[in-house]
Amino acid sequence: MKPTMPAFQDARLLVVGDVMLDRYWHGDASRISPEAPVPVVRVGKREDRPGGAGNVALNIAALGSAATLVGVVGEDDTAEELRSRLEAAGVYCQFQRSPSKPTITKLRVIGHQQQLIRLDFEQRFDQVDTKGLVDRVADLMSTAQVLLLSDYDKGGLGDVKELIALGRKQGIPIVVDPKGGDFGRYRGATLITPNLGEFEAIMGPSANEQELVEKGTELIDRLGLEALLITRGEHGMTLIRPNAPELHLPARAQEVYDVTGAGDTVISVLSAALAAGERLTDAVMLANLAAGLVVGKLGTAAISAPELRRALMAEQGSGRGIMSAGQLRIAVQDAREHGERIVFTNGCFDIIHAGHVGYLDEARKLGDRLIVAVNDDASVRNLKGPGRPINPLDRRLRVLAGLGAVDWVVSFSEDTPEQLLRDLRPDVLVKGGDYTLDQVVGGELVKSWDGDVHVLAFIDDCSTSAIVEKMRQASGESASS
Repeated sequence: MKPTMPAFQDARLLVVGDVMLDRYWHGDASRISPEAPVPVVRVGKREDRPGGAGNVALNIAALGSAATLVGVVGEDDTAEELRSRLEAAGVYCQFQRSPSKPTITKLRVIGHQQQLIRLDFEQRFDQVDTKGLVDRVADLMSTAQVLLLSDYDKGGLGDVKELIALGRKQGIPIVVDPKGGDFGRYRGATLITPNLGEFEAIMGPSANEQELVEKGTELIDRLGLEALLITRGEHGMTLIRPNAPELHLPARAQEVYDVTGAGDTVISVLSAALAAGERLTDAVMLANLAAGLVVGKLGTAAISAPELRRALMAEQGSGRGIMSAGQLRIAVQDAREHGERIVFTNGCFDIIHAGHVGYLDEARKLGDRLIVAVNDDASVRNLKGPGRPINPLDRRLRVLAGLGAVDWVVSFSEDTPEQLLRDLRPDVLVKGGDYTLDQVVGGELVKSWDGDVHVLAFIDDCSTSAIVEKMRQASGESASS
């Protein structure tokens, strides 16, 4: 079963972890310094982005889900910059301030789209800095459907075991992005998502896939997990569960530019999908698809719901072609979010002729996407009488879907397409043939939301009814002779 787009807008997640600011300085690097063998970068643009657990929360918010972020920051301007950027993106921040430590900042100098150096400004947080963090999380737990722990091994998580105990008491999934050499502190979590290097640092190298799965199963047993997801870079990712076959997913990126934040994207999409009610396997497939999108972007970046929806549609071959009414609503929503103009036409299309082809070509020029709604067989009989249609619905749909001008084909059972028009709200309604504008069914409906209505003439004075009549006459003449 293929994954579908989750109802991310219904998901509520509590993110706890190491919060940091990713700072980028971009510029030209056209010469080498006379002082040392290093490039000279003339900085032209500066950019600040939430990093670490902040980037995780930002990814969740970009999907349309509700994200609450808890973490430790310093009492400095950097913390205020972080809060401002996160809250502007819809993330609710509950920061705990450390009076003695700065907010963690990572400065990357970029020349010609290439990272030249990274400078880290940080001091590890300790128990004094995180005192009271668990109580803060406990106060927020009742609103969460998933607890996500984003561990960058900076000390900002405090007592991980107590946080996991809170999640278990609440009865919600606990998803952990782990770090460090002690995975024992994640005991009792629902799922952890180490990369291959982190996994092998704990369990040792694996010579083959079978050994990887065996060691993964051993780690699951040792920590009392429900599942383990190992991200493997260019080799994709592997999901391991007790008493279930492993799931190997290939990497989806066509070309890798920058893996910064890819792990954040994986755990964000995975956790948000779980919070939205998706099965674990489907959530992992979506996370793998999102990872393939994010590595094509420079630096830490968030994948939006429209981006993921479009990639999912392309993955399932539903970018165009025959659709159900429900699938078409999703496709139209996605197209509209990308600023595309939707054109709608309808008819029986019993025998596709040159007039249809020319008229559909002209209709497509009125926008970015063309929907063709087709009367089903019973509806055609009601409109045209006995003996029609000549071609059954499935054949008519397939022929239309094969035309270059047509993006989406959908059938309807009513005599008119007015219900589809209400559901889809196209920007343009087109009808072909000898109609006047006031005769176009649904025209007033489309005008009510400021849409346009057009009538286009069939070329060559073609009509299906005329063709059918000629066929009948020819059949009668043949029978009489």
